[in-house]
Amino acid sequence: MIYPHFSGKPLTPSGGQRHPWLAVAAMVVTVAGLSGCVTATVEQIRETATAMNDSDSIVVLGRRNRPSQAEAELDFIDCVSRKVAGGSNGVQVISEQDFMDAMFPWFEPRTAPLNTNELPELLQQPILAERLRQIGLKYLVWLEGSTKQTAQAGSMSCSITPGGGGCFGFLTWERDSSYEASVWDAHTAQTAGRVSSDAAGTSYMPAIVVPIPIIARVQNSACSSLADQLKQFVQNDA
Repeated sequence: MIYPHFSGKPLTPSGGQRHPWLAVAAMVVTVAGLSGCVTATVEQIRETATAMNDSDSIVVLGRRNRPSQAEAELDFIDCVSRKVAGGSNGVQVISEQDFMDAMFPWFEPRTAPLNTNELPELLQQPILAERLRQIGLKYLVWLEGSTKQTAQAGSMSCSITPGGGGCFGFLTWERDSSYEASVWDAHTAQTAGRVSSDAAGTSYMPAIVVPIPIIARVQNSACSSLADQLKQFVQNDA
């Protein structure tokens, strides 16, 4: 960053003209508050009726055998859990770590199921089923998906000279978030349905001396839309 040289004179000259660096700083502050455009879609497939009472809870889990093309990022799982628990219609959520501790050793990375096909047999084990009842778990949400960069265009060059420096150019990049949550009834060991969330957005970074990122919050949008739909799904809200 280029720092202005202070000469002891007022920042605004007597003629009323502002120093150029003040205009640049104002532009940076203004543009930094912008965000890229994001579009999101949510779909659900219901197989059985769902309902929850005050003593019921859910847990949101991801694949434990990382890395995997179908893995859901740990921070995304945490985001969905927090948003499902929040708001006026939030439900009681057991954190992934607390659930793993309570269900030890069934959901540890080395012993956890690799896909949803293994869940019915696992949930029907008498000892595990009893522990699930003890912690009040009604639904287990199995989350898969990821956020990926799908395209990038533009160019940018930066330089430093004895008289200063800066960057010039324009970059764009696109990211896509695609996640699917399978909702399993812990009491019946049957799937209640699926909820999917897809979000796509384009981020920009123009640079005239100072690069200014305008970020599309794609993953956050996918998290919010998926969590909202999950809350409605498990509570069977219209």
